[in-house]
Amino acid sequence: MDHLLALAGGALIGGGAAALYLLSGRIAGVSGILGGALVPRAGDTGWRLVFLAGLIGGGSIGALVAPQAFGAPRGSALLLIAAGLLVGFGTRLGNGCTSGHGVCGVGRLSLRSLAATAVFVAAGMVTTFIVRQVVTS
Repeated sequence: MDHLLALAGGALIGGGAAALYLLSGRIAGVSGILGGALVPRAGDTGWRLVFLAGLIGGGSIGALVAPQAFGAPRGSALLLIAAGLLVGFGTRLGNGCTSGHGVCGVGRLSLRSLAATAVFVAAGMVTTFIVRQVVTS
């Protein structure tokens, strides 16, 4: 059942990213969408807020429909905050996030996005190893 939920989630993410691109010509890079909503420009905020509300609403509906798909956070609050800050730093450093590069850029066969996604995956693997084997053991 979990693999079906993951498949459905991936299809919804891909479909949403494709719809945003086809209907507006915009890339569904969540860090860029959030950044643009936090530093608004005239006429460019509404769609960003609707997109972000859809992410929050979709996650909330998912939690109600299939709560078993959402595990409890692992690690302390401090570790989660540090992880969030590192992800934010990484999106600035990589000039985009996993949704912008990994979903949209790879789908457009962007070499820059392919390289960025490979770095994201490698960094995630190394971080997971360090946290599970070094920090929490």
